[in-house]
Amino acid sequence: MSVKIALAGNPNSGKTTLFNAMTGSAQYVGNWPGVTVEKKDGKLKGNKEVIIQDLPGIYSLSPYTLEEVVSRNYLVTDKPDAVINIVDASNIERNLYLTTQLLELGIPVIIALNMIDIVRKNGDTINCEKLSEMLGCQVVEVSALKNIGSKDVVAKAIELAKSKPSTFKEHKFSDDVENALSEIFKLIEDKVPSNPGWYSIKLFERDKEIISKLSLDQNTASQIEEIIAACEQSLDDDSESIITNERYIYIGEVVRKCVKIKNTSKLSVSDKIDKIVTNRILALPIFAAVMFFVYFLSISTVGTWMTDWVNEVLFGEIIPDALGGFLESIGTAGWLHSLIMDGIVAGVGAVLGFLPQMLVLFLCLAILEDCGYMSRIAFIMDRIFRRFGLSGKSFIPMLVGTGCGVPGIMASRAIESENDRRMTVITTTFIPCGAKLPIIALIAGALFDDSPWIAPSAYFLGIAAIILTGIMLKKTKMFAGDPSPFVMELPAYHMPGVKGVLKTMLDRGWSFVKKAGTLVLLATVIVWFLSSYSWSMKSVGTEESMLASIGQFILPIFKPLGWTDWRATVASFTGLMAKENVVGTFGVLYGFEEVAENGEEYWGQLIAAFTPIAAYSFLAFNLLCAPCFAAIGAVRREMMSAKWTWFAIGYQCVFAYAAAMMVFQIGSLFGGEFGVGTVFSLAILAAMIFMLVKKPYSKGTASKSAVEYAEGIA
Repeated sequence: MSVKIALAGNPNSGKTTLFNAMTGSAQYVGNWPGVTVEKKDGKLKGNKEVIIQDLPGIYSLSPYTLEEVVSRNYLVTDKPDAVINIVDASNIERNLYLTTQLLELGIPVIIALNMIDIVRKNGDTINCEKLSEMLGCQVVEVSALKNIGSKDVVAKAIELAKSKPSTFKEHKFSDDVENALSEIFKLIEDKVPSNPGWYSIKLFERDKEIISKLSLDQNTASQIEEIIAACEQSLDDDSESIITNERYIYIGEVVRKCVKIKNTSKLSVSDKIDKIVTNRILALPIFAAVMFFVYFLSISTVGTWMTDWVNEVLFGEIIPDALGGFLESIGTAGWLHSLIMDGIVAGVGAVLGFLPQMLVLFLCLAILEDCGYMSRIAFIMDRIFRRFGLSGKSFIPMLVGTGCGVPGIMASRAIESENDRRMTVITTTFIPCGAKLPIIALIAGALFDDSPWIAPSAYFLGIAAIILTGIMLKKTKMFAGDPSPFVMELPAYHMPGVKGVLKTMLDRGWSFVKKAGTLVLLATVIVWFLSSYSWSMKSVGTEESMLASIGQFILPIFKPLGWTDWRATVASFTGLMAKENVVGTFGVLYGFEEVAENGEEYWGQLIAAFTPIAAYSFLAFNLLCAPCFAAIGAVRREMMSAKWTWFAIGYQCVFAYAAAMMVFQIGSLFGGEFGVGTVFSLAILAAMIFMLVKKPYSKGTASKSAVEYAEGIA
């Protein structure tokens, strides 16, 4: 019989790192809250009978966010055999707030006192025996990052799960609260399935979900309300605040007796760094400089040097010569030779040629995540986002989305307000993901002579699109309301772990390679076929092909954006399958050498098809328009509505078209060109300015809660 052990703890306490160490899994780890958004299962290494379950990070069992709903529903309803409570030992007082609640569930609990290496480094001490005695459960010192104590804590958790000492563990509240809880307990003792003590506390807090779940009769509900009201009057506070205050009084006593802090006055190293990088004046310039350096390193220097070798030598000489010679030696049919060389090698090779640049970008982002700077970016952006009606929590999904839009969209579950959650889903993919990097590198290399400004400008274009969208949509009836509160603990800075950083980089890189070997491969074969045959199924040149006629038919729609070549329209549409297909399609239609390699002699056809301003228009459209099919599927799951999904796709496409049109038309205006498109662009700009300055819509009704939302996706 299998044993289920749940990992529960605050966001960013090290749950997923410990989960990976126990199971050998490769779940994504980020040094900021909100990375895990749903329960993940894995089998313990060396014992397949033990199931380890990684729950989303939670601060309490009073659900405000979707992560808390998911975690509490599982702990209360499904009841694992044991719970390993991961506690950040370097911030023990706040972490123990959740511990006091877990101990009341009647499930065996063992505490993994994580980051104990940081505590020792700071010269602090924690008396684990005393802590265990006061809390009434075992405490084990652990360092998930250094894999210290993980085997010990899971062994004790298995032992606990098998012995099942499932007693209700409650610390003593004040007399007034204890009397109130005792009276509630008597009223519901025989009306709840189990653990009436915990239910008594939740009813005292007026937990809406618990009240709804118990469906108490009117008489009982009225008596409970009278008990709560009397206690509130006696203590001059609301019931939820009373319980919170009581818990922290108890926790303060525990910490006072068990924890000795060496440095109580001096600022820590992290605090000193934060005085600079989160400074109100310096924070944004530092952030801009960091992101400029990341993209400069990836696109214009180290990444480009490696990409040039891959393109010019590997895919430019070695593979074409070897594979082409082999195909000729075995007498391959002409159509098959063309499919392999002009379709697969040209298309997939054009995409894989940018892999070195992507690996450098993923490496840089992994270092920023692991050292703790990414969480500071979310904190910094909260100041900006809140001015425009957005929550700083909206930026966390966007940080996750720099690797892939799908987990970024899923990370929106951390946002309490449904309106803010929907807006975040709509805007998350405006930030360039890894799949869009080849498009950025293509345009920067072909038409801007590897300018170091193009790649960073693409990143900040995404941020600008998010802010503009937030301001405009918040002025409408659909999205009106105050932004969700943003409370986030900033983790201590530390040196990035080489193993973890390389693992993150390789995982993201491998995901890109797998997509190139599946979706991109399929798309390039389809593009090759459509570009090689006419409607009468005769082998023809590209200009007489089916694809050319389709592209020419839809080209007029994009001419106001400055696009004069039908290949650009076709490439943008294939990008809906996977954004890498934009480059892969160019690889097939222009010929691999002309697209993938650097230098004017190789970029001839692409340079002839675009002016620099039209090329940036093309880049803007493909960065901001609807994401790939996988991300659209994630949008559908999170929106829980076909109507909202189509609204998201429609808004993204219209916004992208408007942005690209303004880039080209207004940019051309500075070059002395004026036409009908210029008038339309100025009208769009005027409409956007009007939306930015108009008064917000006043909305009286509250948006759907996280609990109601969770019930919808369950």
